[in-house]
Amino acid sequence: MGIRNVVQRQFGPVAAEYAVSVVHASGPDLAVLVDVAAAAGAQRALDVGCGAGHTALAIAPHVASVVALDLAEAMLDQARHLAVERGVTNMAFQSGDAEHLPFPDESFDLVTSRYAAHHFPRPAVALREIARVLRPGGILLLVDVVAPPEPLLDTHLNTIELLRDPSHVRDHPVDEWRRMLASAGLYAELLGEWPLRLAFAPWIARMHTPPERAALIRAIFESAPGEVRAGLAIEPDGSFSVPTALLRGSKPLEPRLEEA
Repeated sequence: MGIRNVVQRQFGPVAAEYAVSVVHASGPDLAVLVDVAAAAGAQRALDVGCGAGHTALAIAPHVASVVALDLAEAMLDQARHLAVERGVTNMAFQSGDAEHLPFPDESFDLVTSRYAAHHFPRPAVALREIARVLRPGGILLLVDVVAPPEPLLDTHLNTIELLRDPSHVRDHPVDEWRRMLASAGLYAELLGEWPLRLAFAPWIARMHTPPERAALIRAIFESAPGEVRAGLAIEPDGSFSVPTALLRGSKPLEPRLEEA
């Protein structure tokens, strides 16, 4: 079974939990993303890995139209339901894969992706696809949990993420995202970083993590060295904090010299 099948299998049963997730429906990163999107004056937008649709719904008032794209049909169903519930009429819904976007070149002024990119099996390929569907002068706004630069913290964070969710691929460090954005032909800027506190019980419940895997995560926390406990702000009940970042990737108005 490939990673895409794992994503679909994992997120189908938990889609309703993501529709009511405070983590995904709010936060300072989402507020900044919406402000930047509004200032961009985009007409056509695409939200890649839309999940239950929170980001697409947030930017919908600031664009002429937005397409919400996800691999999991159950997530798209939740996004449709929320759009109807909120009276949002300028959204379309598309099943699709970030590495094979079903759109012509230069279709969108704005692409967003929030808390989805750590599921991309080949993020560099996905970024090249996003760059392809962006018009010259268009922007990508990417939010995700990012790995700390220290290898010790990186290893612990990605280990617990994978134990919780078998569809997890990797939380990448900010510098790695910068390099991948640049390789895709996008000018990379870091717009902000925020700690995200994850209460242990809802974090586990949201993904329907089996009790034996939750116990393994707790065991890792209990045996973690002091640097990890401090870096992830691990609390007695297992709650902890992860670093998140918002990056902007801007597509040049003209091709780079080496591409001309």
